[in-house]
Amino acid sequence: MTFILARYLARHMFVNVLIAFGVVLAIAGLIDLVEIFRRTANKEAITLMLTLKMALLRLPHLGEKLLPYSVLIGTMMALMKLTRSSELVIVRSAGVSVWKFLTPALVLSMGLGCFSLMVLNPLAAASLAYYERLETRYILGSSELFSLSSSGLWLRHVDENDGATFYGTPIHSYILQAAHIAQSDMSLNRVIIFLQDKNTRFIGRIDADRALLQDRKWHIQDAMLSAPGRVPLQNEQINLPTELSIQQIQDSFAEPRTLSFWQLSSFIETLEKAGFSALRHKIHWYSILLSPFVFVAMVMLAALFSLRQPRRGKLMLMVFGAVVTGFFLNFMSGLFHAFGYSGELSIEVAVLAPQLLSVLISTLILLHVEDG
Repeated sequence: MTFILARYLARHMFVNVLIAFGVVLAIAGLIDLVEIFRRTANKEAITLMLTLKMALLRLPHLGEKLLPYSVLIGTMMALMKLTRSSELVIVRSAGVSVWKFLTPALVLSMGLGCFSLMVLNPLAAASLAYYERLETRYILGSSELFSLSSSGLWLRHVDENDGATFYGTPIHSYILQAAHIAQSDMSLNRVIIFLQDKNTRFIGRIDADRALLQDRKWHIQDAMLSAPGRVPLQNEQINLPTELSIQQIQDSFAEPRTLSFWQLSSFIETLEKAGFSALRHKIHWYSILLSPFVFVAMVMLAALFSLRQPRRGKLMLMVFGAVVTGFFLNFMSGLFHAFGYSGELSIEVAVLAPQLLSVLISTLILLHVEDG
């Protein structure tokens, strides 16, 4: 197959993939915008511009999820057009096998997979993280803010009721920093807490070796209390209010999609040093790393459903069958990941198995159909 022919086929497929991606993303974006409007309908603090901004922030994430299906639909559109115009018939009669004229599409799909991994994923992660901060503030109305860095866990709490006091001064907010978290009881080790009043003025500091979360309160044992102009005082126990539960702390770091491919490896190391399980993040990192194979599987799947001339009235049925099969493969991938999260499967099997099986099964069926 000459370079001119390969470039011609690749251009056809790329243009159709772009068209499919634009249409699918526009439909998904409109549906997502309606859902955000529904969630913010009763929120007086949310303006129309903020709602549109939140919808736009979710578009890169939607694009990352929909790009493989766009490759499936776009490749099918290109192959069907070439089949109806008899161009593929001429190409195949000239001695070019199905594997040769699919090579440009396979190379293009690998390129799109690498683009998604290196460019689209970081953009989607950054925009989604910003969206979730806006969602937490304006929709969920939560006053708890988390951060995890190499120095440990950071947490900020705002108490509108000023329920606790420190040397007679109401505590309006505090910033908690812990070096490590024990998995056995989710207690914090080597804790430092900075206390503030309503004017965000520093009113004191608490140092302790351990803090335990129970009954919506931080129970801090053997606390050292320090305040400006006062001698440090050792206190057996002090309690601070919080809106958190142990499950919320665990779940706050269980969503790896807000971290880009480039950040995940270092964050996994930080997460494990802090005492959290990084299993979900590892599976997500490996699945992103191997995502180009998903794009290859979509091209093979598109070839299965579009290389033969469809009978009258069967065109939409073939497209529907290809899309349903693509969603089924995605469902199987999610199922394998769920087994990986639960520890029933190793990380390698949970990530590799669904993607390799998709490519191998599509290849075997195409071999049987085309080469007997």
